[in-house]
Amino acid sequence: MLQKTRGIALSYIRYRETSIIARVYTEEYGLQSYIVNSVRTARSKNNKIALFQPLTLLDMVVYYKNDRDLHRISEVKTSYPFQSLPFEVGKSTIAMFVTEMLNKVLKEEASSPVLFRFLIDSVLFLEEAKINYENFHLIFLLKLSFFLGFGPESSREFESQLRENSYPFLPDDEMETALNIMLRQPLGTAIKLSRSARNELADALVTYYHIHIDSLGEVKSLPVLREVLG
Repeated sequence: MLQKTRGIALSYIRYRETSIIARVYTEEYGLQSYIVNSVRTARSKNNKIALFQPLTLLDMVVYYKNDRDLHRISEVKTSYPFQSLPFEVGKSTIAMFVTEMLNKVLKEEASSPVLFRFLIDSVLFLEEAKINYENFHLIFLLKLSFFLGFGPESSREFESQLRENSYPFLPDDEMETALNIMLRQPLGTAIKLSRSARNELADALVTYYHIHIDSLGEVKSLPVLREVLG
């Protein structure tokens, strides 16, 4: 049955000679996998494979059957062509990290319109932001944790859970203030953090996710993020 849905591209893998299997978080069906044929050839029209780069916002018409793990796409286009996110090093590095985390924590389950709206708003903020996005990944992970069911109510709770799991996290007053602002304020809020504090908090947040998600595994983009943003 053909259905319309919006989606956020997360990743893809090569499939056979010319195709891919794309993972997309959709508004209507949650996380889904789609076979996309004939996109890895010189004759592929309109460079369609570019539509499945990290965090691309999609309008799709899909064939959907609830008893299948793999689906097909009838029509696809981007709903918001990016002008900065894939081309600015800082933003593209953040997008790589955020996408890796989403691939690890989102599961094949029923749709969540509230989570989808949060993800859309977050991607649009990162694309459009001119300033105050260097801490985006930190605020994003904190706010995402609430949708996943383990968001900390305060910086003290965050610190306590880390220490209870033998992670030596001892923030100074500046970082504790920053954490509380991140928990309570929107993505674009200006927050003062040194490079070293930003790195330390990124490591702590990934560890916090490890505590709550056993299958998280290694986050390969984290060292790159530290190097580029810090």
